[in-house]
Amino acid sequence: MSLHFLDYLVLGLYALGIAVLSFVVSKKQKTAADYFVAGRSMPAWAVAMALMAALISSNTVIGHPATVYQKGMILLLGNASLLFVLIFVAKYIVPFYRHVIGMSAYEYIGARFGVAGRMYASAGFVASCVFDLGLTLLTTAIALNIMTGWSLTEVLLWTSGFTIIYTMIGGMKAVVWSSVIQGSVLIGAALMIIARLVFAPEVGPPGAVLGEAWRAGKFDLGSFEFSWASLFDTTVTSQWLFLLAYLANWCRRYIADQHMVQRYLIARTDKDAASGAFWNGFLCVPIWAIFMLIGACLYGYYQLSAQPGPALSDNVVPHFIVNHLPAGIVGLVLAAIIAATMSSISADLNSISTVLTTDFVGHYFPNLRDRVQLLLGRLLVFASGILATAVALYMRPTEGAASIMERGVTVAAVLSGGTLGLFFLGFLTRRATRQGCYIGIAACAVFTAWGLLTSTSSSGKRLLDLGFNFEMNPILIGVFGHVVLFGVGYIASLLFGGYRPENVEQLTFRRKYGTVAASASATTNTSAHS
Repeated sequence: MSLHFLDYLVLGLYALGIAVLSFVVSKKQKTAADYFVAGRSMPAWAVAMALMAALISSNTVIGHPATVYQKGMILLLGNASLLFVLIFVAKYIVPFYRHVIGMSAYEYIGARFGVAGRMYASAGFVASCVFDLGLTLLTTAIALNIMTGWSLTEVLLWTSGFTIIYTMIGGMKAVVWSSVIQGSVLIGAALMIIARLVFAPEVGPPGAVLGEAWRAGKFDLGSFEFSWASLFDTTVTSQWLFLLAYLANWCRRYIADQHMVQRYLIARTDKDAASGAFWNGFLCVPIWAIFMLIGACLYGYYQLSAQPGPALSDNVVPHFIVNHLPAGIVGLVLAAIIAATMSSISADLNSISTVLTTDFVGHYFPNLRDRVQLLLGRLLVFASGILATAVALYMRPTEGAASIMERGVTVAAVLSGGTLGLFFLGFLTRRATRQGCYIGIAACAVFTAWGLLTSTSSSGKRLLDLGFNFEMNPILIGVFGHVVLFGVGYIASLLFGGYRPENVEQLTFRRKYGTVAASASATTNTSAHS
């Protein structure tokens, strides 16, 4: 089914507005700091919006309703656990980073464990972020594919191309200010969809869809089985495993991932940064819950209306929008989906570019001029966008497969590469050494490879049978990877010793902010020690 002229008009006006905003802001970018961290000039509410934009994407708009439509609210508690993580992040992590690094979160890893540790953490972030961007592009393309009738491949290429260009032109300021507009459009569209579903006259009295969804178990949170056997069940993931995976994921993202840490750095003061990080949770969790509610309502709607639903659960939101919303409103809702995508992808592409420019190029060419760094940053945005597009093409859904979001949770956990364990190894302990860190990284890599190759997929197959295989739920591979890196790294440090920086106290949670501490430049210099 194709869009109405009014829908194309709304989309065109939205795209034009974002392009103009990006162009205007780009004129004010004179330095790399302006492009990557907005000159450290943003208030707390803008920091909260920027953090929200990094998390709320088309994965939320398309993925969360699809998961509820298929299996119920199995991801609700995992998402809500973010609130507990942010208490710790706002109090300890945000001020720590603002006093230790310049632009990249992995400057800290370099100061604590040397160049190899910094490169490992940076590469892990780039890999996981490119994968996440691929999922975001894919869920957006699915919506556009259903609404316009264009092929999924064409939509992917068109969407990614526009987003890459928009990101190359604009910097972090464009990301922040556009996220305010995009967030408002997204929330308005969500409330509009819920109102249409709850008060749909063709399904009975108001609220009928909610009752039907409840009877069908779409508000169920999933299995709460807490047993040894549940750890080895590859077909049903219990809530305890989801909570464990999500807590590890939130800790990794808010503590050890550049795309979040970079947003702490855009704030005017430490207080603004901490407040923005904390209140970001109270923006994200309600939005996730709203879109999960949409998934439950959609199930009730298709059951009561006797109208055929989509063959794939990942298509349920765009299918409803294009078939049951009026012209013009369809364009507005689609603009909201694109808004969520652009705010997330542009922010993450900017973060990937920051890491590659600062941690890789900046290490080998430390004296690059600002103009060269700006040009290089934009070129790296382009290259990262191409890789994310390739991931999206590979992850295209097939009938009978698990939802995109469910598959994404497991893959994202594996790609994290133990980076949370690496950060805690440096942050929580003074006795961890560079040599111990490298042994921990090697152990994590071996464990992850073994887990991936010998685990059983949902179809009952495994790539390699060694006799001593990973028999637990694959979602635990990424979780255990953090524990392996931390545990092996710490024990190896005690057994074999190794280099520790002289200012190690200032590179742990014992750091005293009232004393003269290592500046960002000092931190970078320390990381160059060999």
